[in-house]
Amino acid sequence: MTNGLLLGLVVSLILIVFSIIFRGKVKMVPGKVQGAVEMIVEMFLGLMASVLGTREKAEKYLPLILTIFIFILLSNWFGIIPGVGSLMYKSGEGSVPLFRSPAADLNFTLAFAVMAVLVTNFFGLTIIGLSHLKKFFNFSSPVNFFVGILELLSELAKFISFSFRLFGNIFAGEVLLTIMFFLLPYVVPIPFMMLEMFFGAIQAFVFAMLTLVFLTLHTTEHGAEHEAH
Repeated sequence: MTNGLLLGLVVSLILIVFSIIFRGKVKMVPGKVQGAVEMIVEMFLGLMASVLGTREKAEKYLPLILTIFIFILLSNWFGIIPGVGSLMYKSGEGSVPLFRSPAADLNFTLAFAVMAVLVTNFFGLTIIGLSHLKKFFNFSSPVNFFVGILELLSELAKFISFSFRLFGNIFAGEVLLTIMFFLLPYVVPIPFMMLEMFFGAIQAFVFAMLTLVFLTLHTTEHGAEHEAH
């Protein structure tokens, strides 16, 4: 049980409670909170429909993409809230922060990378069938076999690129904020906090959009994929 995992569980609990409460208060005439949520959902649906090609597909995969975005976004933001990193507990190595930004832990980002790659390939299998595997294992000719191996290596490389992209940005921001709070603990760190909130949102959006792009590629027939390009 790491401090990053602990904060991730807290974020999960907050999202679950909010979802249950919000679902019970949904009305035909939306209030301010419901209106804001619907606006965000419509924005994502429009963006996803432009990538996937149809509104129907966008509605089908919205829960996956939007959940990734919201969870990573809140995990990034909760990790830089003043006071969160100040909560300590005693361990064999001395005082250790009780909470830490989940994305600053490589285990978290690697788990999300593995999940994103496996889920997008699973949807590829369910939509296209076993022919999806021909993208990686094609024995029709030596050239196609070699291309398939390259595709497989490219798919495995996503584990590294996905995980280190998110981990590197969040970890670097966490270190920067720690240094600024130590050197100039009052006014100066505030602009850096705002900047980190912006970068946290960008990283969550990029991760979600990359998952969407890979999902689109895996759920499109090979011939149609070239047409889409």
